[in-house]
Amino acid sequence: MNNTILNTEIQEFIKNNLNSEISTILLKGTSFLNVSTSEIIKQIEAKKRSEKKLPTWFNCENIYFPNKLNIEQTSSEITARYKSDLINGKQIIDLTGGFGVDCFYFSKRFETVIHTEINKQLSEIVNHNYKQLKVSNIATINTDGIH
Repeated sequence: MNNTILNTEIQEFIKNNLNSEISTILLKGTSFLNVSTSEIIKQIEAKKRSEKKLPTWFNCENIYFPNKLNIEQTSSEITARYKSDLINGKQIIDLTGGFGVDCFYFSKRFETVIHTEINKQLSEIVNHNYKQLKVSNIATINTDGIH
C-alpha cells in the first residue's frame, strides 16, 4: 500500500479524472513524486468501478482502493446489507474477508467483527479504509482464516 496515494493533491487528481480516458493519462503521465502514473490509474479504475457497487466507499474521503479484481470479487453493498440482515449476534468472523464490505455491514449488527484476509496488502487497505469509514468494532487480521 503506497500511502502517498492518500496525498490531498493525488486524491483530487483521481477524483477529477474519474471520467477521463485512461490512455490519455497514461500517455501524458503525472508529475507526482513517489507514486507512479500506473498506481494512480489503478486507483481511478477501481474507484470508478465502485461508484454504483460500493457508493459508501466511493463517496468517502481518503479511501484506498485495491486492484480491479478485488473490486470485481467483492460483494456489492446491496448484497452485503442483505446478508447482514439474515443474522445478528455478539461476534462474527469472516474467514475470507476480501475488501471487507460484508464485515462493514456485519459491524452494524454484531458487537465485534473479525475480518481475516490472507493477502497482506489487501488486509492493510481494509484496515485503513475502516478508519476512514469510522468503524471501530472490526478487527482486521492478516492471516489465512481457514487455519
